[in-house]
Amino acid sequence: MTVTARFFHGFGFFALATALMLPTALPSAQASDILSFLRLPTGSEVKQRSFYSSLYTKHYDPEPEHVNDQNLLGFETQYENDHLWGFAFFDNSFGQDSQYLYVGRKYRAFGSDRWYYKLTGGLLNGYDEPYENKVPLNDLGIAPAIIPGIGYQYKNFQSEFVQLGFSGAMITVGIAF
Repeated sequence: MTVTARFFHGFGFFALATALMLPTALPSAQASDILSFLRLPTGSEVKQRSFYSSLYTKHYDPEPEHVNDQNLLGFETQYENDHLWGFAFFDNSFGQDSQYLYVGRKYRAFGSDRWYYKLTGGLLNGYDEPYENKVPLNDLGIAPAIIPGIGYQYKNFQSEFVQLGFSGAMITVGIAF
């Protein structure tokens, strides 16, 4: 895929993510209408937003083509009711530009305000030829994904251990505001 094609391939996914982010910047009456149409969490104020990046990736059954530097950059919005949505840009296991658009929820873990479990589900884009079959249900170039994780947050710093299906795991770090 040419550089231009990769840009527009990712741009379409970014446009969708931006469209989903806009309602949080609109006046509440307009945002409520848009959010109810999109079936995103409503009736809850934003608790925090965060930016995060990958720190370490480990493939359980490494292949020679695998890349362990995902260059992940993500953005997430969490509401007072602990529902969340976000998007991430990254290089997949084979070095292809990829995106993940998701919704999910955080749950307190171990009776602590700092530890949490997180479960997200969404759409994964970017596993192209010759690796399109490395992700299940990727027939249209976009596959469903469910990603669980466990995290720790101290003040504005957060870190997560994220399970990437049966193929690997990633440690992320981020800042909340």
